[in-house]
Amino acid sequence: MFEEFKKFALKGNILDLAVGVIIGAAFGKIVSSLVADIMTPLLGLIVGKRDFTSLVYHGIKYGSFIQSVFDFLIISISVFFFIRLLSKISFKKKEIEEAKPPVPTKEEQLLIEIRDLLQEQVKNQKGMDS
Repeated sequence: MFEEFKKFALKGNILDLAVGVIIGAAFGKIVSSLVADIMTPLLGLIVGKRDFTSLVYHGIKYGSFIQSVFDFLIISISVFFFIRLLSKISFKKKEIEEAKPPVPTKEEQLLIEIRDLLQEQVKNQKGMDS
């Protein structure tokens, strides 16, 4: 049973998922800090209030809802730009890899050498004929 669990736990997909969860948690902290420490105070300067959670109308805490919507928008925009950045980076890597000429195999190198030798022989024969 332990061996089965070890096989399951060490599969590539499981490890990738674990790394994704860890990075996601760290990214969540960064985005939370962005919202709480940067975006909310900036919005507070524009609107005049720093925290919307204290807004209440006849017992309805609509300020908390506004704050949650604002947090969601900032988080979704941040994730969008982060994924877009990663996509551009991976696309550039693919372009660089595609731009490199493929390394010829040994057979291809031999064929190239044979072709070049045949071309030289044809040129030499034409030079002799003239």
